[in-house]
Amino acid sequence: MLRGRLVTGGSVVDDGVLALDGDRVAFAGPASGWTTGPLPPPAPDVLLLPGLVDVHCHGAAGHGFPDDDADGVLAAAAHHRGRGTTTLLASLVSAPAAVLRERLALLAPLVRAGELAGVHLEGPFLSAARCGAQDPAALVPGDPALLAELLVTGVVASVTLAPETAHAADLVAVCRAHGVLPSFGHTDATAAQTTAAIRAAAGGRLSATHLFNGMPPLLSRAPGPVAACLAAAARGELVLELVADGVHLAPETVATVFDLVGAERVALVSDAMAATGMADGRYRLGALPVEVAGGVARLVTDDGPGAIAGGTATLLDVVRETVAAGVPLADAVRAATETPAQLLGRDDVGRLRPGARADVLVTDPELVPTAVLRAGRRVDREEN
Repeated sequence: MLRGRLVTGGSVVDDGVLALDGDRVAFAGPASGWTTGPLPPPAPDVLLLPGLVDVHCHGAAGHGFPDDDADGVLAAAAHHRGRGTTTLLASLVSAPAAVLRERLALLAPLVRAGELAGVHLEGPFLSAARCGAQDPAALVPGDPALLAELLVTGVVASVTLAPETAHAADLVAVCRAHGVLPSFGHTDATAAQTTAAIRAAAGGRLSATHLFNGMPPLLSRAPGPVAACLAAAARGELVLELVADGVHLAPETVATVFDLVGAERVALVSDAMAATGMADGRYRLGALPVEVAGGVARLVTDDGPGAIAGGTATLLDVVRETVAAGVPLADAVRAATETPAQLLGRDDVGRLRPGARADVLVTDPELVPTAVLRAGRRVDREEN
């Protein structure tokens, strides 16, 4: 049994109790509501959070999901798990179809074993004009047959595509047929194009991949996909990913989005790559070389540092930055737990309530982790 400030479901119980029964939550609520037996002493400096849910992550600990072997993938996942992310998608980047097939074949056993919650395909149906750290040589127009072939593996949970790519509506339909989350991103579309794509995709789960990044800025006479996605989120039509790591977005931008659409429409993500948890230096993101300096990852180009190439923060770091930006703790936690869990169609994770999987992140008041439990078992938090 655990006692402390219980932060879940968009609220905070200042004196909360969390009781587990094997791999499930048996009780989560105020200490005054516990009648089964003796209680631990009050612990006001202990925060009890649901295990975090990261739907956009490329790796950690020197290993990348787009290019490492199974042992490397497990090491990257373990790094994030030890820092509170108990539900994790392995994000790939745009690559030739043969490479994507190989990666899915390698990752499939890890998904089936529960080490990963699924795979996120970030591409290859993206805009060359807004490819960011994606390999432009690997981008292709929308190909529903190829997408169906990749999704039939049953391990893909999410696909990022540009709303202006060829056959975008058909790609969304393929995702829906396989129970996969479509996400619009890496796009040069206009606001009208983006709105039309969102409306065509109505009736199911939908998200925007790292809003503001990989798309044109919002301007007074060219509002672009940012304005269209903000408006759609405010209408309850999609969820906005934010890489609120202090690098991808200004703190004021993060706080503004929460104010406009609410935590139930924001999914905080890490977009972490192989350099997460490592020293500055040279790494790779898929096929492309990356230089990390001052914790900021950028593509290596002949002209010097290029586009930001993913993040080097964990999702808990992102939550901490979000709170520092002025977002209430309960909202920041909800955006890193319940909202992304709902995006994945999961009701067993993302919230501490009876019957949920016993995924628990215990931190101090500064959101520094002190313990992690996944399915009721303590996670090894040794540095790796």
